Amino acid sequence: MKIIKSFKVLKKEINFNDNIGFVPTMGSLHNGHLSLIDIAKKKSKKIIVSIFVNPSQFNDKKDFNNYPRNLKKDILILKRLKIDFLFLPNQKEVYKKNISKKLIITKNDKILCAKYRKGHFEGVLAVVKRLLVNIPSKYMFLGEKDFQQIYLIKKYLKKNFSTKIISCKTVRNKNQLPLSSRNSLLNNSSLKKSEKISKLLLQFKKKIISNFKNINLLNDYKNKISYLCDKIEYLEIRNKNNLSTKITRKNFKLLIAYKIDKIRLIDNI
Repeated sequence: MKIIKSFKVLKKEINFNDNIGFVPTMGSLHNGHLSLIDIAKKKSKKIIVSIFVNPSQFNDKKDFNNYPRNLKKDILILKRLKIDFLFLPNQKEVYKKNISKKLIITKNDKILCAKYRKGHFEGVLAVVKRLLVNIPSKYMFLGEKDFQQIYLIKKYLKKNFSTKIISCKTVRNKNQLPLSSRNSLLNNSSLKKSEKISKLLLQFKKKIISNFKNINLLNDYKNKISYLCDKIEYLEIRNKNNLSTKITRKNFKLLIAYKIDKIRLIDNI
C-alpha cells in the first residue's frame, strides 16, 4: 500500500484510465467502511481510500475536535486489506489558495440535516468536488447511512464528473444500530438506547408497509424515541427519490437525527 499526501503525487502514481475505485472517508474505520472497500474490490482493479477530517463540514468546533481519530489503527487495517493507495492530505493540500471551502445549496434543500447543521453540506460538497476534480476514478463508493449526503452529491456534482457514484447499503450491528465512527463516543447505556431507537424505526417501517395509514403514528414514535435520547432534531417521512414530502408506500423513507449524551447520530430506514 502506497501512502500519498498530495494530489500532484497521486496523479503521477495512478493511471486513472484503469478501473479505479475511490472510497472517501474521515477515518476511524469500522465495518461499514470495510463493507465499502469490499464492494469496491469487486468492481475495481485498484482502490484509493482517502482519510481527511474536513473542517468545513463541521458547524461546531467542539464536534470537529472531538471527532474520533485513530490513524495508526486505520493504516494497519488498510494494509491488512491490501489497499493499493491511501491518500492522506492535510488542510493546506485540500484547500489551497482561492479554493472554496463551501458550495451553495438552494433553500429547498435546506431540510433534515441541512436545516440543523447549517453549512454542513455546503462543506461536504466543496470537499467532494475538490476530491473528484483531482481523483477522476471510475467509481466512488458511499454509504447510505448518510442518505441526504448522497442525494445532494448526486444532485449538485454528478453532472460535472464522469465518476459513477455507487450507493452501498447501511451496515448495522446485531441490534440494528447503523455503524458510525461516532458510536465509539457512546457509553454502554447510550449505545443500548440508540439500538432501541433503531429497532423502533424498523418497527414503525413495518407498520407503514402493512398499512400505509400508520404514517399517522409518527408523533407516537417521536414520543417513544424522545424518552430514549436527549433531543430529537427531526424524525420525518420523506420520498426516498427526491426527499420531498410526497410519499407512497413504495417510495417512503424514515429519517432521523437525534442527540444522546451530546453525541449526534443519524439513521434512515
